[in-house]
Amino acid sequence: MPAKLIEKTPSAYAYPLLIKQLLHAPLAHSPNQEIVYRDLVRYTYREFGQRLGRLANGLASLGVKPGDTVAVMDWDSHRYLECFFAVPMMGAILHTVNVRLSPEQLIYTINHTEDDVILVNAEFLPVLEQIRDSLETVKQFVVLSDAKEPPTTTVPLAAEYEELLARSPASYDFPELDENTRATTFYTTGTTGLPKGVYFSHRQLVLHTLAGLSAMASSPEQGRFHRGDVYMPITPMFHVHAWGVPYMATLMGVKQVYPGRYDPAVLLGLVQKEKVTFSHCVPTILHMILGSPAIQQTDLSKWKVIIGGSTLPKALCKAALAKGIDIFTGYGMSETCPVLTLAHLSPEMVDLDEEREVEIRCKTGRPLPLVDLRIVDETMGDVPHDGKATGEIVVRAPWLTQGYLKDARNSAALWAGEYLHTGDVASIDELGYVQISDRIKDVIKTGGEWISSLEARGHREPAPLGERGGGDRRSRREVGRAPHGARGPQGRRGRRPGRRRRDPHLRQRVRRQGRHLEVRRARQGALRRRHRQDERGQDQQAVPAGEVHGLSPRISARLGTRRGARGGGTAMLPVVLT
Repeated sequence: MPAKLIEKTPSAYAYPLLIKQLLHAPLAHSPNQEIVYRDLVRYTYREFGQRLGRLANGLASLGVKPGDTVAVMDWDSHRYLECFFAVPMMGAILHTVNVRLSPEQLIYTINHTEDDVILVNAEFLPVLEQIRDSLETVKQFVVLSDAKEPPTTTVPLAAEYEELLARSPASYDFPELDENTRATTFYTTGTTGLPKGVYFSHRQLVLHTLAGLSAMASSPEQGRFHRGDVYMPITPMFHVHAWGVPYMATLMGVKQVYPGRYDPAVLLGLVQKEKVTFSHCVPTILHMILGSPAIQQTDLSKWKVIIGGSTLPKALCKAALAKGIDIFTGYGMSETCPVLTLAHLSPEMVDLDEEREVEIRCKTGRPLPLVDLRIVDETMGDVPHDGKATGEIVVRAPWLTQGYLKDARNSAALWAGEYLHTGDVASIDELGYVQISDRIKDVIKTGGEWISSLEARGHREPAPLGERGGGDRRSRREVGRAPHGARGPQGRRGRRPGRRRRDPHLRQRVRRQGRHLEVRRARQGALRRRHRQDERGQDQQAVPAGEVHGLSPRISARLGTRRGARGGGTAMLPVVLT
């Protein structure tokens, strides 16, 4: 007998899960709560709701209609938050442009997603001036500026953002959309190949918001996100919706503070002045903050911070805890919207010793509600939950991208076996905590075993803050090679007592794969340096003859490469939140 569907009264409202539904509660119970942008803008949730209507009317006056794509190039701001809501609520698609991409990648992503209108911060106008003639579908440009004077540019501007809102009415009838309507899109980046577009529906974003809140707000104390908090993102809003937390903060109606371009002194000043209590960032940003002289005048004892983007070093965790910061790790990736796990401490862990507590806080974490996370071997069989056996993380959740935009082949590989394949190698312990150890593309397989590239390269913990000479300081020629004559705690030359001898060719394989890892990381480093130079306005240096882009002549010569070989892209670690 088939299952029976519920009966529906013809006049019953189906209540589609749309982004606009997230606004009912905060506008009802927190209309006077504040949204702050640096020391420049301060307004209430009531005004926020009115500005959403003005933005939608303004975009409509420029010809934006349902199904069109509106791109945003901005720092973390109140304007970006308004675009998070108004653009998808009117039926258009929000493209959060990664402003750190190269000009060539910007051209590709803007053309590939077929952007119709670009809202651009005045700081990025020089980039658009450089690439505008290569943009195939863009019809209008709107400038976003903190200055009172209009910027000087050759880009034809249809309007200035605040002027557009000022001349538009506040009332807008946001349509009833299908909850599976595409709301947002953005692009992942990898070490090779073109960026891949991922996309998310209204339903997916609403469910991610609810699950994220149920995980963070249900924590008894540690890492808890609640209505009394003051929220400030320190993750770019173009990066996976700033991990989706702006939607969660808005749903709760908490005070929100947007810092613009990141500067440690400004960030700490906002924490102190606005009494910020909840943030998220990558380890490098936290390291900059803890190293800022301004930290001596800032009370961080009420600040909760989720760390993602890369592994949280234990030394950095200890330094943050010493300042009173409630620090812990999250994990996800661009394809997962992104949050999959959080490393909350369980109530029974309050009396742990420092080392064990730090170990838990630095783990990848435990799955959120509605996340079906498995760690599997090459046959899709589950590995033991013993904290030792490793396999690939595969997941199901209601907010995962359903594919890559206009890329059927990679979409099929992403969803092989009806699970999303993360490409991350990890273990899981008896308490359900996941610990990522590597990426599948970097892992070394021999004799039926997976050997971490970090283990193969003799990875060591970075030095604590303020110390010099710590971490992995070996020269590049030693990548993939253990220190000469080293003996580990597990026995002679690192072997565990009683363990069978490994493949006799292991050392050669480790060295060979270590050289490939060296090349990949050198390319990534070169591209990051080039992006930093672009941000500072420095001229690019020509690649010397005989040198592959991103590689030193020594490495190029060793691998027999030639000038003009394909270089690497921007590394995208799992949004730990990777």
